[in-house]
Amino acid sequence: MNMTVTAAVDSRISCRAFLDKPVPKETLLAILESARRAPSGGNLQPWLVHVLTGQPLTEFLAAIRDKASQLPMGEGTEYNVYPPELQDPYRARRFKCGEDMYATIGVTRDNRPARLQQFARNFQLFGAPVGLFFCIDRHMGQAQWADLGMFMQTVMLLAREHGLHSCAQEAWSMWPKTVAEFLRLPAATMLFSGMALGYMDESAPINSLRTERAPLEEFVTLHGC
Repeated sequence: MNMTVTAAVDSRISCRAFLDKPVPKETLLAILESARRAPSGGNLQPWLVHVLTGQPLTEFLAAIRDKASQLPMGEGTEYNVYPPELQDPYRARRFKCGEDMYATIGVTRDNRPARLQQFARNFQLFGAPVGLFFCIDRHMGQAQWADLGMFMQTVMLLAREHGLHSCAQEAWSMWPKTVAEFLRLPAATMLFSGMALGYMDESAPINSLRTERAPLEEFVTLHGC
């Protein structure tokens, strides 16, 4: 599949409904092979990736289901996904994103059970056949976390080149102990984020969401241009 970088960026979304169609191992390896060229300060390459498919993925998601019945809000995160006191315009953007997403599936703000049910689909990878879990050494700093984010973005864009979609899921940070136990992570390794990967269900209403983006004048300052 031929696709420009611009087309990959424009067509990438947070896919929240996937087809039950396996992704070839060769495709996964090709994506990760190319993603090795993602930038990192000092060429530290601070990313560690665990890939789950097939029976291991089925067993993992079953373990999460069992735990979630007792701990619906997870085990607690090891870092703040959002700042504790998120201010505008960021707070307003997050609020609108949530409202727009739930609107695609007809869930109103006062329907808390339906909202929680949809949120819980994070922990079934929205039906994706591939789960990627991105980890980092606990000794790394903020700059290396940025490198890991660039690596994940590279994976997501390469996925588009191969006709795949993805959804980066920091929600997995709610299950650091269970994920670490299942993946047998060393104590020095920390889970940062999960990612669902697979073929998008084009018929799913939730995949019609296209989040709004701020115009250039809100975040770009030109000097000498």
